[in-house]
Amino acid sequence: MKTSSDSIKKEDSRAELKSSLEKLKLTKQMSASRKKEIDNKIKENPATKPHINLVVIGHVDAGKSTIMGHLLYLVGNVAQKTMHKYEKEPKEIGKGSFSYAWVLDEHEEERNRGITIDVAVNNFETEHRRVTLLDAPGHRDFVPNMISGAAQADVAILVIDAIDFEKGFESDGQTKEHALLARSLGVQQLGVVINKVDLVDWAKDRFDNITTKLGAFLKQAGFNPQNIWYLPASGLLGENITERKEKKLMEWYSGPTLLQRIDEFKPAARETTKPFRLCISDVYKHQLLGTTIAGKIESGFVSVGDKLALIPLFETCSVKGIRLHNESVDYAVAGDNVDIGINGIEIQNISIGNFLCDPENPIPMTTHFKAQIVTFTLQKPVIKGQIVEIHYQNLNQPAAITSLLSILDKNTGDIKKKNPRSLGEATTAVVEITTQHPVCLEKYSDFKQLGRFTMRESGRTIAAGIVSEML
Repeated sequence: MKTSSDSIKKEDSRAELKSSLEKLKLTKQMSASRKKEIDNKIKENPATKPHINLVVIGHVDAGKSTIMGHLLYLVGNVAQKTMHKYEKEPKEIGKGSFSYAWVLDEHEEERNRGITIDVAVNNFETEHRRVTLLDAPGHRDFVPNMISGAAQADVAILVIDAIDFEKGFESDGQTKEHALLARSLGVQQLGVVINKVDLVDWAKDRFDNITTKLGAFLKQAGFNPQNIWYLPASGLLGENITERKEKKLMEWYSGPTLLQRIDEFKPAARETTKPFRLCISDVYKHQLLGTTIAGKIESGFVSVGDKLALIPLFETCSVKGIRLHNESVDYAVAGDNVDIGINGIEIQNISIGNFLCDPENPIPMTTHFKAQIVTFTLQKPVIKGQIVEIHYQNLNQPAAITSLLSILDKNTGDIKKKNPRSLGEATTAVVEITTQHPVCLEKYSDFKQLGRFTMRESGRTIAAGIVSEML
């Protein structure tokens, strides 16, 4: 039963929140003339090479880091001297096949265990694209990190092990979960690399068998088959990454190389006209910029000298400098993965998952919202009161499903059943969710990418959803 003291505390917190918001809204991100200046620069100077954010996903040991590490070496992003070191050192500890993975797996624990743990971020260019590469972990223990990487991506590459495809494709494997998560987080274009085809003697039958089974699943998961491509490769040998030399492969495959396929990805639309939003993926001390935050700009743009709000701290800071692709720039726009040096907030007060935004239009906060969800493979039905973990951008937050409002027809969206007692697998439903602490959220109708979330329980992804209403 609610006590009067509980009600007073709630009223006090609401009043405090309202006061904080009013103070923020007295601060402008930038002057009207500066906004017009950058608006004109964006219109007058379209990028000669459109930018894409690419996440690489797949089951553990499929060879994601090896393929992309070899690609970075072949396009000249890794010096010959450094590559020689990476070839020598793994051999000394009996892990010679890890040399290209070390390009991306920089931490000692990742190298010792031979698995990716954090999302590695690198940049490279194709003939027509600037690419920010997000190499996501494949081990099931690090799915939350994979979700953070996929949430920042426009497109994805799913890497498949030609030898152990079935192992990764089973219910406990990560192939299906990663594909479902990528689609749920807004990825529509998907490249599939069948890796290690050298270890199956470049067999076309094996390639066809995998693509047939996987294609049926990906269509069921919501991918348009026209937005999927398949490519055979060997990450360790470098075959079909930037060129082909293997005669057995060339007997049946004459399509584009991996680099050419990446070059064909269509750039995502950028929300430059909406208020500035950036979810913090990292915070650190930079030698020149001092306190620095990293993340992908989801909407709007930012320039040196701007005033920004840090939510949910409700404090303001100023932009000291911006780095894009390791170069200093005057401004950055939606879609860019940036490092922003700030003044005015102590580094210990900044957390991963916080948002930097336009002070006049800060991101909303709530502890209670309505959402439309789709359930995945379940070990038990979803019920009212169930405790779950919400994954949103770079934030993980304990929450409870406080109400099951309706089950919907997945094709028409019509209500099939009101107030169901439980939800089964592959069910589309409307629910209410209450989080343990206030979270920054947008309605899907206002900001598509910031209106998506995933729901996990006991180390498994059980559902994905979109925010329909703040309660």
